[in-house]
Amino acid sequence: MLIRLVRTYLAPYRKWVGYVVALQLVATVASLYLPSLNADIIDDGIAKGDTGYILRIGGWMLVVTLIQIMGSIGAVYFGAKTGMSYGRDLRQAIFHRVGEFSAREVNQFGAPSLITRNTNDVQQIQMLVVMTSTMMVGAPIMLVGGVVMAMREDIGLSWLMLVCVPALVVSLGLIIVKLIPGFRAMQDRIDAVNRVLREQITGIRVVRAFVREPYEAQRFGRANSDLTETALRVGRLQALIFPIILLILNVSSVAVLWFGADRVATGEMQIGSLTAFLNYLVQILMSVMMATFMLMMVPRASVCAERIGEVLDTESSVRPPSKPVTTVSRHGDLVLRGVGFSYPGAAAPVLRDISFSAQPGQTTAIIGSTGAGKTTLLSLIPRLFDATAGSVEVNGVDVRDLDPDLLWATIGIVPQRPYLFSGTVASNLRYGNPDATDDDLCDALRIAQALDFVERMPGGLDAPIGQGGTTVSGGQRQRLAIARALVRRPQIYLFDDSFSALDLGTDARLRAALRPVTAEAAVIIVAQRVSTIAGADQIVVLEDGAIVGLGRHDELLETCPTYLEIVASQASADASV
Repeated sequence: MLIRLVRTYLAPYRKWVGYVVALQLVATVASLYLPSLNADIIDDGIAKGDTGYILRIGGWMLVVTLIQIMGSIGAVYFGAKTGMSYGRDLRQAIFHRVGEFSAREVNQFGAPSLITRNTNDVQQIQMLVVMTSTMMVGAPIMLVGGVVMAMREDIGLSWLMLVCVPALVVSLGLIIVKLIPGFRAMQDRIDAVNRVLREQITGIRVVRAFVREPYEAQRFGRANSDLTETALRVGRLQALIFPIILLILNVSSVAVLWFGADRVATGEMQIGSLTAFLNYLVQILMSVMMATFMLMMVPRASVCAERIGEVLDTESSVRPPSKPVTTVSRHGDLVLRGVGFSYPGAAAPVLRDISFSAQPGQTTAIIGSTGAGKTTLLSLIPRLFDATAGSVEVNGVDVRDLDPDLLWATIGIVPQRPYLFSGTVASNLRYGNPDATDDDLCDALRIAQALDFVERMPGGLDAPIGQGGTTVSGGQRQRLAIARALVRRPQIYLFDDSFSALDLGTDARLRAALRPVTAEAAVIIVAQRVSTIAGADQIVVLEDGAIVGLGRHDELLETCPTYLEIVASQASADASV
């Protein structure tokens, strides 16, 4: 998976990768040439007392060093540019894939894990690309070139390379093999910490209301300790790497000087050649070290690549049609025919044989006990889920055949948990219609009974809104979400228990203001309060995922025991209050 991701997302930057390879080649060749020049200075300059030769070769060494520096700078520049561009494209690909997911896939992965995969996991692979461009590309060139140049200096000491290099590779390879499961566990622990932290931040009011801070602190402490222990275990293994490298490097240097001294004494080797050979051996071992260091990053990057690949390879259960319908003849018609829905692996379906229709100018209410499937039913209309049986038709066309943009432009939805984005009141309302004027926004706010408190906010329409709408109350957040749907002026309105946070007076005024605006649109309301839906043109009563009553309020009181029980329970609750 790692190779596939690198090959796919580095393809647009092949030219930059070519520059990196060329510049690294120049820098490495220059670096390999320097010990040979240094040997010439020792053997032919210092030994013979030829100052002119020393200055001439020394000047040439300065030129070669400058070339090495320029090559290294250029390679790092293009390598960093390639790595950062690669990370940007990979994050964008994950973001777009997650944007295509239905609610089923989002719940399958979980928001904390998706965030980790798009941040920490991408960063690990991005770092691998950067380090490969700046270090790994030069390592094999240095290894091969160093062997050639060392043998050129003295073939008699070359056997030392056959001992030192394999010893370094085997030692570090054993450590890396043990690091792989540790890196995999570490990413899972990061997911767990993100999940716990996100839950605690989101539910901070509940935590404080029930005085659960000590428990939540312990829960976070356990997740944090698990991550710490895993990181320490991995860190201990990593801590062995550099001592092993230094041990082998120093032992190799001593061995070169030990055996090389005998060859110098017998006249088989010059001092300059011995110095050059030692430098080449160090360069060879350093190249092996760099390659091993990169290989150490590969296991963790591979784990991250697998996690990213899971996201990119997951197809949404809600797929766009191959030949979408882009024009419709009717407007505001909604028909459900034998609709059923089951979650994968569920023992029983959530919805069974749901059939009813809603026409323009008609208000359809859906009521039922908790868990009856009301929200799931409403989610099938804008294709947040796809029905597993039957069909949902909007304007005479199955929603699975409609162009998604046309479907979403037809529907205005107010979810059960209204969510506002960080920004301003105006920017949130313009999610419904980016081209809406300030007058359009004010009209929508007036209908939603929100204009009064918005005008009192500092800045009015430009008043800041915190992430999730935390800067406004629950009722205000609900009314702003309703106003956002009204700005769109859709053909079908979906209100998912959107009046639950409103007092009865505000609820009545809002519904009265909605009637003229929605006179030519189909309105679907999911509600818990009978008073909210008593005036609906038809009421759908759900029980255990099936329709047990369909009609007007007066009719259902006589024909539907479930509806009568709901009305009676709310009446007794109001009486007791």
